[in-house]
Parts: sequence; C-alpha cells; structure tokens
Amino acid sequence: MPMIRVEMYAGRTPEQKKALVKALTEAFVATAGSTPESVQIVLQDIEKSDWASGGVLASEKG
Repeated sequence: MPMIRVEMYAGRTPEQKKALVKALTEAFVATAGSTPESVQIVLQDIEKSDWASGGVLASEKG
C-alpha cells in the first residue's frame, strides 16, 4: 500500500486539503498504476514557528 506524507504550513482549509488528497491520489494512480483505495495519505500541519531553513525560523522570514 503506497503512503504519501505531506508536511506543510498550517492554515489550509478543509476544502483545500480535500482537493489536495484527491489530486495526489489521482496523480499516483495515473503514474504508478495503483488503485485509489490503496493510496494512503497523511497530512501534517506544521506551524511556521516549528519549521526552519538556513538557520532561520519560517515565522521570522518576511
């Protein structure tokens, strides 16, 4: 069973998440030949204060 993990900044609406998981599922099925029922997706919302790159918290970037 394929697993797709998405880590992203918090703040997306339930409608955006619904559209995202639908698009990811369709793309996986089209390219990897799986079935929609077998595709598992985990969405993890992360606050900008808990994400950093280049030694700087995302919450401190403009």
